[in-house]
Amino acid sequence: MHVELEREQQAGRLEPTSRARARRLAGGVVGNLRLTAVVGAVLIVLLAVEGATIPWIRPLLTVHIFVGMLLLGPVALKLAATGYRFARYYAGTPEYVEKGPPAPLMRVIVAPVLVLSTLTLSGTGVALISLGTRGGIVLGLHKASFIIWFGATSIHVLAYARRAASHGLAERSRPRIGGTRLRVALLVASLAIGLGIALATLPLAHSWTHWAATHHHRHDG
Repeated sequence: MHVELEREQQAGRLEPTSRARARRLAGGVVGNLRLTAVVGAVLIVLLAVEGATIPWIRPLLTVHIFVGMLLLGPVALKLAATGYRFARYYAGTPEYVEKGPPAPLMRVIVAPVLVLSTLTLSGTGVALISLGTRGGIVLGLHKASFIIWFGATSIHVLAYARRAASHGLAERSRPRIGGTRLRVALLVASLAIGLGIALATLPLAHSWTHWAATHHHRHDG
């Protein structure tokens, strides 16, 4: 971590003063990695709750829908943070170039599949809430995208778990870079936005919960 901070300081000397100051306030590439790690940890917890509802989807459908909508905020922040890092890398920003890209397999195959399946899974989830039980084809896409997303996410977590844990713990134990308050504010804002979406769309889930209850009673009969 000391080496990374020294590299940040060296890169800062080569940049214009205003740009270097803004970078230090935001934490630079290390701050971006810490933000990604912390958001990732929050997502793992929420996704674990979401996944736990699947085996009992009918009685827990309301919880499934609520958590799914809540996830939209942190998922958007995670995509924005990683997208920003890639953009800065390909734009030739020194500290991001020095940090280097992900491994070829992750960059060329896993990352695009993960992003596309995440967008499809989230998009079809929102569509299902809007369409109600009429969205039969959309429901099929939602289930199919989940299978692809689960595989890509499993590879992603296994590849980056150790590094993410290191950066996440560093945010709490060694907050010696700028941008800590900004990162906390972004995380809180993403959760607040997700919560707002979840509360706003919860009444729209009534058709699905009604369908699940009716279907369950018919199945029992």
